Amino acid sequence: MNCFTLCSGFLNNGNFEQAPKKENLNKTVIVGKHSLPGWEIDGLVEFVSGGPQPRGFYFPIPRGAHAVRLGNEASISQKLSVKAGYIYSLTFGATRTCAQDEELGISVPGQTTDISIQTLYGADGGDTLALAFNATANVVKVTFHNPGIQEDPTCGPLLDAVAIKQMSPPRYTKGNLVKNGGFENGPLTFKNFSTGVLLPPKKLDRISTLPGWIIESLKPVKYIDKKHFSVPSGQFAVELVAGRESAIAQIIRTVANKFYILTFTIGDSRNGCHGSMMVEAFAGKETLKVPYVSQGKGGFKTASFRFQALSARTRITFYSAYYHTKLEDYGHMCGPVLDDVIVRPVS
Repeated sequence: MNCFTLCSGFLNNGNFEQAPKKENLNKTVIVGKHSLPGWEIDGLVEFVSGGPQPRGFYFPIPRGAHAVRLGNEASISQKLSVKAGYIYSLTFGATRTCAQDEELGISVPGQTTDISIQTLYGADGGDTLALAFNATANVVKVTFHNPGIQEDPTCGPLLDAVAIKQMSPPRYTKGNLVKNGGFENGPLTFKNFSTGVLLPPKKLDRISTLPGWIIESLKPVKYIDKKHFSVPSGQFAVELVAGRESAIAQIIRTVANKFYILTFTIGDSRNGCHGSMMVEAFAGKETLKVPYVSQGKGGFKTASFRFQALSARTRITFYSAYYHTKLEDYGHMCGPVLDDVIVRPVS
């Protein structure tokens, strides 16, 4: 894929719908380093279709008909033409197939991240995730790797879609001291799949996939789009899917001792997430707890409070006070939606 212009879309055979030739398959195992179109493979990599599998397994493949399964220590990689010095995000679909503690490693030059795919946030059996990286050269090699923590050598995560997007730098909008306060600048979301995109915490992804914002928590937040979810305004918003372990923050420029108004909107994403929600907002020494009773059918409310800046930099933080699951599926975590974050000086 050539990304010298603004780049957004699947990698070469990024949805794995181009199958290996029949002579390069031993049942489901791909034979030959270059037998998977668009990719280079290493180790035991399977080309699988969704549905029932041998030995009683069932593989849900939410994003298309085919996927690859990475066995212990196996990897797939692809070289990408990018632009050195620019930030890119990778969006990819990953599903665990065996144990609770499966991991998926993603590496580009200068950066390696291992992501646990233990907790499920999507209702269709798989989650979509995003990672950001700084391109160190005009050609970079992206590798997806199974770190190999299972006894069964065939066990490992499914990868069923991989796409890339060149990220725009965060910018201010008129009358707002918060960059990207409406969350319109973020990773690629798949148009045909309604999973949303999980954004990992800062400890896993040093470069935020949500420009201007820091994912401060232990767990991810979810980036959601208007096509598949209820979004208060614009095309995108953030769902705080992991209670107090799901928080985002931004450090804004302020003037010491000056007063400001912080305004924001919360709601639910019309995904069956129900119950008494609470979003807590922090700025300076002030805190506001905003309750919201969700029926899981969409809706929102706006809140605001005044705070005094203590220095030339002020951190604003939001997190969900409670843990939530979907009404029809208690195995999947969800939470309140946050949108339209605005800070203005008190005139």
